[in-house]
Amino acid sequence: MKLFFHKLFHWEYWPFQVVYFPIYFLWTYYAIRARSIFFFNAANPSIKNGGFMMESKKAIYNLIPKKEYPETLLIASGTSIPMILKKIQKEQIAFPFIAKPDIGLRGSGVKKIKNLADLENYVAQADFDFLIQNLIPFSNEVGIFYVRFPHEKSGRITGIVAKEFLIVEGDGVSTITQLLQMNPRYAMQLKALQKEYGKKLDKIVPKGEKRNLVPYGNHARGAKFIDASDLITEKLNATIDKLCVQIPGFYFGRLDVMYNDFEELERGINFSIVELNGAASEPTHIYDPKHSLWFAWKELARHITYMFQISVANHQLGFPYLSYAEGMQQYRMHLEQNKKIINF
Repeated sequence: MKLFFHKLFHWEYWPFQVVYFPIYFLWTYYAIRARSIFFFNAANPSIKNGGFMMESKKAIYNLIPKKEYPETLLIASGTSIPMILKKIQKEQIAFPFIAKPDIGLRGSGVKKIKNLADLENYVAQADFDFLIQNLIPFSNEVGIFYVRFPHEKSGRITGIVAKEFLIVEGDGVSTITQLLQMNPRYAMQLKALQKEYGKKLDKIVPKGEKRNLVPYGNHARGAKFIDASDLITEKLNATIDKLCVQIPGFYFGRLDVMYNDFEELERGINFSIVELNGAASEPTHIYDPKHSLWFAWKELARHITYMFQISVANHQLGFPYLSYAEGMQQYRMHLEQNKKIINF
């Protein structure tokens, strides 16, 4: 009941459809103006469907300068374990590494693969293409939302979200399970963590020792999102813009970035792109617990307006919107892919 009321009074945990309900009306208005429900296709012309659905993460990585993201392999569904091991050895990827669906769903299906047994288990369950990716050696993560209009030489950062991972700190008395139960945000992840860690959660963590149980900043997996938009500086904006203008056909989306310290990030050193998200990107700084639902609606409306304006501008340059038939076909494929990942 405590968790129920915590969810009830914290909108960040409400179902996606509820939070976005008023935004659907704005989308309808823009769809009428564009004469296409699927106008988002033109937001990022180099990314499939603008990055709104059915986009391949590997295809997006291929657009980014290679030195800016970790070594990444695409593994087709059904590839044998010996073949996978041969591939990762060739690319010098070592355990532990990250595995995640090539066509993802809000962080679902992302796993840290610590050993061969973990890999075998992942492959046995995955009926979709997935990526294997080197761990990034930096401890901090932010999501940086970037917008640039096609007629502009330079773009701008419109929001930054910092991420606190699901980390418990031992008191020398409590088990990991008990530590998780002390924090409602973490307690909601208990069932998933029990499936992943089993009896390891019964261990007592020494006082002052920290355990990172989910080593990636995903809200649906217990990470706390903090609005860090106050960190936007001219220097950081110039660094991110310099990177983004090198990505062909990218105008609207969020870069999830891991970095060493902020001063180095501003200078463009010691950082790595975790993912680049296109038209489906959320300005995830809205999920900071300090923000009201009204703030979230305003930010969502602001960013969807950017996406509409960019899509129209690109359409005028000759980039097509998806036809209704194509869009519905892609949407049905999107739903099928989501089912696979949810079942996984």
